[in-house]
This record gives sequence, structure tokens and C-alpha cells, in this order.
Amino acid sequence: MAHLPTPLERMERLSKHLNGPDLYIKRDDQTGLATGGNKTRKLEFLVADALAQGCDHLITTGAPQSNHCRQTAAAAAKVGLGCTLVLRGEKPAQDNGNLLLDKILGAHIYWTDAQHYPEMIAEVAAELRAMGRKPYIIPLGGSNVMGATGYVLAMQELTEQLAAQHINVDFIVFASGSGGTQAGLVVGAEVYGFSGHILGISVHRPAEELKMQVAALATATATHLGLGMLPLAERVEINDDYLGGGYAIIGETEREAIKLVAQLEGILLDPVYTGRAMGGLIDLIRWGAFTRGQSVLFWHTGGTAALPAFADKLV
Repeated sequence: MAHLPTPLERMERLSKHLNGPDLYIKRDDQTGLATGGNKTRKLEFLVADALAQGCDHLITTGAPQSNHCRQTAAAAAKVGLGCTLVLRGEKPAQDNGNLLLDKILGAHIYWTDAQHYPEMIAEVAAELRAMGRKPYIIPLGGSNVMGATGYVLAMQELTEQLAAQHINVDFIVFASGSGGTQAGLVVGAEVYGFSGHILGISVHRPAEELKMQVAALATATATHLGLGMLPLAERVEINDDYLGGGYAIIGETEREAIKLVAQLEGILLDPVYTGRAMGGLIDLIRWGAFTRGQSVLFWHTGGTAALPAFADKLV
């Protein structure tokens, strides 16, 4: 389903503006599935598993502006499956951003709070089974061993691109949320011989909590793939200095990053994930964590479909 390989580009003007390391960007905002994003790589494996089990309906969960939910709805439409989204939070007065796309894509939407979404998912699944359907439940962010496998292979894709372009990358930086992308990258780094650092900028959880989850998922993914015991936990690096006001609360860090990258590179970031992660990277460059002579790759995990929903916070 994904449009692969995604481009690897140099951000020449942003690098010059910041007077720091050479900056590159991996364009997983261009994977396809209704404006793309990192979940598309995960959904290739998750949907294949659903089809292999004879399932006919996907169920997943996320926030009202969930990129994962939008891509799941698109994946279901592409292969002819039904789709139900259990969205956590209050239903907004207006459908825009990802929520608008969810509805255009034909997803059935239920609303619940953050505490009771597992019960709602179980209810929906039971109702579907009573109707003779066979549902397949995808966890938050598609972050299980099946989903993380997509990013093991993504690391193979990247290492081949770096070799072809004769680029050596010291750091990979990206937004880390539910942990599946980072877990896959960590496993892939070991498998395909990437020696640089893999740094996740947490978008909503304390570093130690997220690190434990990523390390556990990376280990489980390696086991799932029959790779044996790998030294994975020590490769999980998390920075939680940019949590700001909380998940999806837009501050000056995100606003500046979105505008800088748009106006210098013509690339759109999103307010919740890539804007926060790029804001963190820019700040780290400014205080000297990354320096001239180094190369840093920003892995763009998508999410730009959410921009209209935050218009009043961005302009």
C-alpha cells in the first residue's frame, strides 16, 4: 500500500539558517493513504495479517485528530474492509482535518473518554461479531510487533539510500508517541548495521516511561522476527524536554518549527508530532547538542492533514 521508497532529501536552507549540522529529511509524509504518514508502513503488515485471518473489519483508536485513524480508514477502504474508529475525547463542533477525512473515507466513528476506550472497542467488536462480521483490532498507533516490523524494513530502505548517496548520518531524530516507529528503527539499526544514534522526541510521555515501552516492544519485535537476543535497550534514546503544555497543546516551539520548515524548505509539518519533534531538534542545535560537521536526519512521520484543525493556534 505504501509508496516506497520515500524520498531522502537534504534541507540545505534550514541547515544554513541554523548554522549547525547538515540536515536531511526522510519523507514518510509521502507514503500514500490519504496524505500519508508513518502508520502506512505499519498498516501494510497489520492489514496483511487481518486479511490472512479472514477478517473483514478494522477497529482502532486514537485522538480526534489521529493520523493513525485516518490512515487506517484509508487502508480499509483500499482493500475493501469495514472500519470503525473509537476516538478518545470530546466530539468537536466542526469536522475538519483528520476527522473530516475519516468521514470522507467511510469510517464509523464512536466517541469515548481516555479511560473507557478499551471497553468501547470490546463493545464494538462484540456487536460486529453478533452481526456475523470478523473484526481485527489494531492497537493505538499500530504499535505492536506486526506494526513495528514495518519500521525494521524502513531502516533497511534508509541504509540503502544513505549508501547510494554516500551520506553518513550521526543522528536520526523523530517524534515518538506510541513507540512502534522507534522500536522498529532500533531493531532495524541492529539488523542493518546503522551505527548512529536514534533519538525520539517524546510528544506526550515522560522519557523513562516511553523508553521502557519502546525497549519492550523492540525486544518483542526481534523475537517475533526470529532475530534472537539483541542489545536493544541501550539503543533507545528519548528526549522529553519538549512536552510543553501537554499532548496536542500548541506552543511557540511548534509554531516556529512549522513556519521555519515551511518557509525555508517548502515542507509542511504537523502541530502535534513532527512540529514538536522538529522544534526540539532546532532547540538542540541552537544550544550546541548537534554541531557543524555532523549530519542529522529528521524522519518526517507525516500528520499534515491535521493542520487545518489547529489554524487558530498557528497563525
